[in-house]
Amino acid sequence: MMRTRPLKVALLGCGVVGSEVARIMTTHAADLTARIGAPVELAGVAVRRPSKVREGIDPALVTTDATALVKRGDIDVVIEVIGGIEPARTLIITAIEHGASVVSANKALLAQDGAALHATAAEHGRDLYYEAAVAGAIPLIRPLRESLAGDKVNRVLGIVNGTTNFILDAMDTTGAGYQEALDEATALGYAEADPTADVEGFDAAAKAAILAGIAFHTRVRLDDVYREGMTEVTAADFASAKEMGCTIKLLAICERAVDGGSVTARVHPAMIPLDHPLASVRGAYNAVFVEAEAAGQLMFYGPGAGGSPTASAVLGDLVAVCRNRLNGATGPGDSAYTQLPVSPMGDSVTRYHISLDVADKPGVLAQVATVFAEHGVSIDTVRQSGKDGEASLVVVTHRAADAALTGTVDALRQLDTVRGVASIMRVEGE
Repeated sequence: MMRTRPLKVALLGCGVVGSEVARIMTTHAADLTARIGAPVELAGVAVRRPSKVREGIDPALVTTDATALVKRGDIDVVIEVIGGIEPARTLIITAIEHGASVVSANKALLAQDGAALHATAAEHGRDLYYEAAVAGAIPLIRPLRESLAGDKVNRVLGIVNGTTNFILDAMDTTGAGYQEALDEATALGYAEADPTADVEGFDAAAKAAILAGIAFHTRVRLDDVYREGMTEVTAADFASAKEMGCTIKLLAICERAVDGGSVTARVHPAMIPLDHPLASVRGAYNAVFVEAEAAGQLMFYGPGAGGSPTASAVLGDLVAVCRNRLNGATGPGDSAYTQLPVSPMGDSVTRYHISLDVADKPGVLAQVATVFAEHGVSIDTVRQSGKDGEASLVVVTHRAADAALTGTVDALRQLDTVRGVASIMRVEGE
């Protein structure tokens, strides 16, 4: 039987995403009612600038007092799309304490304080859903939390930031330099005026922390994630990648150790083979590759940002939370029963592509090879070219620990015949 009394929803934030959430709630009201089993009513919208005209939103619903809105007691669900740590954290906790379930798109907050938020939700018997926090419209959190709940996930490898993928794709396909590609991304609206969070990997690192925690049922915070930006990637790196049959992507990589005793989470640029599914992800799209013990290899692909895609994920969570509310139940909560430690970056094992500027004279290759051998790093291939006393030496290793590679590079810099280390790039996806 359809319930006639509406479920009341409070919206915190009415920017690009929030305004789209409100629009869909209005235009798809009948469908949402049928899918939930009760009507949903937008009961209040908290904003910073109340004088701004917001098409389709009753001005009487708009308030600057977000705290009073979440404390009302008659609110069933609070949707938080304001971002940042505070006041979002306090508002979410206050909302749960006053009886509301929460839907959030706040990756930074969840990566930093997800455990505390989940604990508050569990204490008060309320839901905390956040599909929109990781990959926009791409269903990813729910498959990991629910569809793969009976499986063992060993690796999550993905492109989780559309801005960086657009820039790297432009550099790859057009030969543009980093700044030129960034300028294009900014002009098209893919990059913010200050792109630091994207290009330095902060955004992807927050998402990696969330994904690793869910995939491996353990606590992974933002500080646990190794982060390396992509601002140093050059046209020469792409040329080297093409010679290897690869391209370059900024990847979020979450892995369970072979012995199952620890996990790692990292974000950095990497070469991946052109025949890997992630290599074909173009423009501002996202894609995540999941490797599970029973399910095998799965790939999730789609638009990872923007008002409409993110709002789609928010509304999907809203429907799920409202259904739970009507049934007097809650959905999956925090699962950190494994309590696996997060290993440092030095323990991560991968292949490496190292480009060295060296003197063009006999014996240089032997010296370089000796340094690699002394540090236990096995060489796969070597390519040397040069003239007029200067040369370029490109070394591709077999899989080695990051700490061993770091020691190797430090020793190479001490050789008189090595003029400099032009670039170091990890090779993934093989």
